[in-house]
Amino acid sequence: MRQHRRGFATLPEVLSTQQTRRQRSLTASYPTPPSPLRAGHSVRRDHLGAVGVVASPSRSLSSRPAVLLTSLIVAPIALATAIGLFNLLTWPRRLRAAAPPAAISVLIPARNEEANIEDCVRSVATAAAAHPEMQLEIIAYDDHSTDRTSHILQTLASELPALRLPAAKPLPAGWAGKCHACHQLASHATHPHLLFIDADVRLLPDAFSQLAAWQKRYNADVVSAVPAQVTGSFFEHLILPLLHLTYVSWLPLLLIPHTRRADFLAMNGQILMTSRQAYARIGGFEAIRDALVDDMAFGRRAKEAGLTVAFADGTHLARCRMYRDAPSVWEGFTKNIYPGMGKNPALLLLVVILYLSAFVLPFLLLPLSVLLPALAPPTTPLLVAVALNLLYRTLLAIRFAHPPLSVLLHPLGVLALIAIALNSFRQTLRGQLTWAGRTYPNA
Repeated sequence: MRQHRRGFATLPEVLSTQQTRRQRSLTASYPTPPSPLRAGHSVRRDHLGAVGVVASPSRSLSSRPAVLLTSLIVAPIALATAIGLFNLLTWPRRLRAAAPPAAISVLIPARNEEANIEDCVRSVATAAAAHPEMQLEIIAYDDHSTDRTSHILQTLASELPALRLPAAKPLPAGWAGKCHACHQLASHATHPHLLFIDADVRLLPDAFSQLAAWQKRYNADVVSAVPAQVTGSFFEHLILPLLHLTYVSWLPLLLIPHTRRADFLAMNGQILMTSRQAYARIGGFEAIRDALVDDMAFGRRAKEAGLTVAFADGTHLARCRMYRDAPSVWEGFTKNIYPGMGKNPALLLLVVILYLSAFVLPFLLLPLSVLLPALAPPTTPLLVAVALNLLYRTLLAIRFAHPPLSVLLHPLGVLALIAIALNSFRQTLRGQLTWAGRTYPNA
């Protein structure tokens, strides 16, 4: 091949050099944007080397729908966990023991309670035996039971001098059964302090001193307590722990005695202590005669009357097995949920959305975000929401002795509770709420 003289370039070399210079000039005129780019975008160059930024077709956390959906899922469980942790840290488990009232009437409404009534009455007598200086009367009201409740009470009365058994009266029109029974009990009580307990409650030895301690600490006119919830069947394991979840997740409980707002309230009718004077100011159970959710109605009336209400962790003062099987759990919560919301459909809708968002959707969407990422929110926020759920439920299980199964099946339990809530709405509209063999068409 013929050699060119040194110092001279060939024509292809000249053209190549000119093209390189032109590309450098164009690159200087159109500089490359700084990196990193926003998530979901990439750099593209045209044929002249110009740089542009274009959106990537892949899913991005910065997209507005994804951010909104992620917020709707993470925010509710974060809020519930924050309030719950505050309550777990500040709501006392046990107070320094205080002297019980000098005289107290323990009042027990009972309808078809043959499985419970003897243990209940004996637990009251045993707890009172720790305070021999306290004057005690136990009054049990057999509300037209069709089982052996009456026979058991008669046998106990022959053994326990403190037990009295007033005769039952017919249920008047417009009265709920428990409200009428409690009204009758209060009318027969003779002592200045009244303690209403359900027949499925078992008082523990510290019950009277702990209730007195709560009353004195907050100068409370009404003290309500939620006892340890005993569960046995599978459906009880699913649903009953959610009682504590509901109590501690949405309301700072220690603030209840410090506000007169009637809607800033938590109550549990299984244990309710008040004075005769406060009972009279409230108007007694006669003032809430038609209330199926009598505890909340009683507490609201107390606050409206200017009284102080305290809500106690009763884990160490009593225990209770509220229901025994799935049908009774279903019926009991159906009776309570929608009437307990004041029969407010907007509130029911809000609660259903809140519980789905906080406690169910993270578990449903997490596998979807892995298998079908284009159809679900980003994985990381969902992992955070699931972790918060499990951590929170574990802490509740430790504090309130919930069965481990309730933690593992947490979203299933919440779904079952939502189903009961919707059934409560339906049965209320139909006038078909039932409890203890009675139907309440106007509840």
